[in-house]
Amino acid sequence: MGENKGKIILQKARKEGFAVPAFNIYNLETMQVVLETAARMQSPVMLATTPSTVNYFGHDFLLALAEKARERYKIPVVFHLDHFQDKEELKKYIKAGFSSGMIDASRSPYTENVEIVKEVVSFARGYGSVVEAELGNVGRGEQKGTLTEPGEAKGFVRETGVDSLAVAIGTVHGIFKGKPNLDFKRLEEISNLVDIPLVLHGGSGLSDNDLKETIKRGISKINIATELKEAFTDGLKNYFQENPEENDLRHYMEAGKKSMEKVVAEKIKVCGSEGRG
Repeated sequence: MGENKGKIILQKARKEGFAVPAFNIYNLETMQVVLETAARMQSPVMLATTPSTVNYFGHDFLLALAEKARERYKIPVVFHLDHFQDKEELKKYIKAGFSSGMIDASRSPYTENVEIVKEVVSFARGYGSVVEAELGNVGRGEQKGTLTEPGEAKGFVRETGVDSLAVAIGTVHGIFKGKPNLDFKRLEEISNLVDIPLVLHGGSGLSDNDLKETIKRGISKINIATELKEAFTDGLKNYFQENPEENDLRHYMEAGKKSMEKVVAEKIKVCGSEGRG
């Protein structure tokens, strides 16, 4: 079966002090932007697909695209199932061929979170897949989450056997409203207590300095979603303002891709993953 590529690149990131960028993709064009930019910059990359994205594409179509992407682009590429809350749905896609997935039971009580993650990890092992989980709870917009307790993180990793852990240190999904207050000390303490790669959710809207500081303190994977959607959409809006009669998808989609490409390139540089593919 061979060692899992997602596990290899995250362990490499943890050992060498950089982060693997995990970009959410939504359609063929956003997938192309991420892959082409990462290949040009020789960066390992993870393409994150939420349950709604998998339903939008069709999981069989996504798996076919994943296989073709690995053939075409000579960099480490991992397709990652992100934020799945239905464990049976996640298990179905792992069985179908996805090699990396996140089971998100972070809103459940600690003991229930442990049991759910243990079950998914045990199942995934049979298919050579790796599993990410979340402890604590990353907020959304102006809603604050629950920060990860370092001592609980150590026990959680030991009890579940999970391959990577998303931690809550003050980030939110979406874009920050106001100035973020990240708990770097908490992150460093967690990193010192566990021996697996740590993941930062809610990376959109953080300053380059904040992102670099999280990597310095132990983050090995950074998720980016909202900034990508906004950049692509802004590219389309600007194009139609200048070309209101345009009806050729190949023209206006290219404008969205170019706008998003800038964000992808910037995040790869901030993650320190350029040239590590």
